[in-house]
Amino acid sequence: MELLEYQAKELFRQMGIPVLPSQRIYQPRDLRSLTVPYPIALKSQVHTSRRGKAGGIRFVENTIDAMAVAQTIFHLPIQGNYPELLLAEAKYDAEHEFYLAVVLDSSSRRPVLLGSQYGGEDVEAHLDQMQQVIVEREFSPFYARRLALKMGVEGTLIQSVSAIVEKMYTLFIHYDLDLIEINPLGINVTGDLMALDGKVTINDAALGRHTGLGQLFPSLLSQSSLQTPSGGLNRVELEGNIGVLCNGAGLAMATLDLIHQAKGKPAGFVDVGGEYRQSGSRLSLQESLQHGLDWIQQVPEVTVILINLIGSTFSCLEVANAIADSWNTRVFANGSLVASPQLVVRLVGDDFALAQAHLSSLHVPVFDRLDDAIAYAIKLTI
Repeated sequence: MELLEYQAKELFRQMGIPVLPSQRIYQPRDLRSLTVPYPIALKSQVHTSRRGKAGGIRFVENTIDAMAVAQTIFHLPIQGNYPELLLAEAKYDAEHEFYLAVVLDSSSRRPVLLGSQYGGEDVEAHLDQMQQVIVEREFSPFYARRLALKMGVEGTLIQSVSAIVEKMYTLFIHYDLDLIEINPLGINVTGDLMALDGKVTINDAALGRHTGLGQLFPSLLSQSSLQTPSGGLNRVELEGNIGVLCNGAGLAMATLDLIHQAKGKPAGFVDVGGEYRQSGSRLSLQESLQHGLDWIQQVPEVTVILINLIGSTFSCLEVANAIADSWNTRVFANGSLVASPQLVVRLVGDDFALAQAHLSSLHVPVFDRLDDAIAYAIKLTI
């Protein structure tokens, strides 16, 4: 399982690997409350490489430009993947870019340290310059220093690069990783180092052994055991009292993480599909919501259902109508009123005001900011 960049950098930050100030952006208007100083980079959070060349990483100087660029990136597919969130990060002026990685060699089953002075998106063009050191015995700083020297690193950078390699190896072993990569490792004019991008791949079989990962990213706990309920929707079960229904697994995972950070207890999520971009989808919007709500309500611990939908191919009013129809079907099952969890809805898209008015008439609270929706959902569970 591969982490998104913002998740990988959170691990880096905890280990003391230098990363830039950053903030997650779930919709363009979030940039109005940005705490990271301009200029910034806006980075699409997708599980693909070469984001920069595809237009998924853009630099901006002010809020107006940032909101316009964010809108563009949210609607930009990179190798068929749309981002559920962006990372707004301080701009860093790098004089040089290195490549560092720790990977598990499949044949020897030993960790291998990799490094090159030619990092960045063109690293593949310089594979002949890639250096490696096999960790044949118990790890020691000797291995990290040896890699730095083989890379041709000189002066004070030897110690700085070696220290980062040691921290990467510590993460690699502690979390049973298959890969940890920093590309690029930026070096500015004063010789300071910064992990400008990161990639972490977790061994699926190891997830259950590491409660720390679950506490940091609760959405990872059951990702290795996705189930397929009626209609082909993906679902994940956790322990908690807030059920989540989203359109997109990435959005769902980010929502679970934010609920956890706000001291809420997610009970799991249903992914009703990535914005219905596929015209051949077997289910309509209403049918998908119906199946998702049916499953969440089967979890006895759930007292609140948070619906978080972002639309570019459908309007908020369409979603509101589908939610209303689906919810009424459940509430008035068999012609009688049945006890149901409380609904909280967060929508992003056209006709938001109309959607909010429609659902509010049914006593369903609707928000356009995810943090407000999460806070309200948690309040209902207290």
